[in-house]
Amino acid sequence: MLNVGKIEEGFVLDHIKAGKSLEIYRNLQLDKLDCTVAIIKNARSDKMGKKDILKVECDIDMLDLDVLAFIDHNITVNVIKNGEIVAKKELVLPRQIKNVIHCHNPRCITSIEQELPHIFFLADPEKEIYRCKYCEEKYTPSAKKPN
Repeated sequence: MLNVGKIEEGFVLDHIKAGKSLEIYRNLQLDKLDCTVAIIKNARSDKMGKKDILKVECDIDMLDLDVLAFIDHNITVNVIKNGEIVAKKELVLPRQIKNVIHCHNPRCITSIEQELPHIFFLADPEKEIYRCKYCEEKYTPSAKKPN
């Protein structure tokens, strides 16, 4: 059995879809932080079959919950203090995301004015559809790959 030590302060991201942990690692920019990160891929799970887990030892305020919720709002976020779980955060789809995904409409102003931030708003929460703030181009779930 694999044993990864407990962390003193930080967070544990649990119930990540198998194979998604590296995408989350990149999008949360954990590689730019000076902290300890453990990535567990394809762990056995009664609920999911297989899952990934991320353990990050750092200040909890460094976690961008909006990016995480956009990637997968079903992830469990366990907040750790003094080696114990002190809170579980539920993720909800963000109303707006900025510079996580990019508009692919060639006529969008973001194609011409490249310094503009790429902002998408949640147009349909039930279907998880985001639209570009500038041109209202739909970002479809099949293309839902954060940059």
